[in-house]
Amino acid sequence: MTETTEQPGIAAAIIVRDDRVLMIRRRVREGELSWQFPAGAIEPGETAEEAAVRETLEETGLTVEATKLLGERVHPKTGRAMSYTACRVLDGEAVVGDEEEIAEIAWVSHAEIPEYVPYGLFQPVQDWLDEELAREEPK
Repeated sequence: MTETTEQPGIAAAIIVRDDRVLMIRRRVREGELSWQFPAGAIEPGETAEEAAVRETLEETGLTVEATKLLGERVHPKTGRAMSYTACRVLDGEAVVGDEEEIAEIAWVSHAEIPEYVPYGLFQPVQDWLDEELAREEPK
């Protein structure tokens, strides 16, 4: 008999405001991951979208609402089940909300994304950001 200790899925919030996407840098890296989206474990009885909203508030102080589930996958770097949810800011200014876990936050322009995430983003997330941020960039 094989026993598995299944870890809870991770919900990430993809938040665009004023032509930039919010990224955080954790104090402890996860392998190659340094900069990432606000994210955390999905708690029992919680949807991925609810977890993304809760984690954003805990980590950055922003109140957001989930607008669209962009996709799910097993993360190639961590092996964890991931879901990615587009969110809209309702209230607040982004700050380092959990100083034990988060080192800093940054609002990243479309052109800067590869500097923060050199190994590339999950394609549905990249496609959504390409569309959202392209609308905001000056022609």
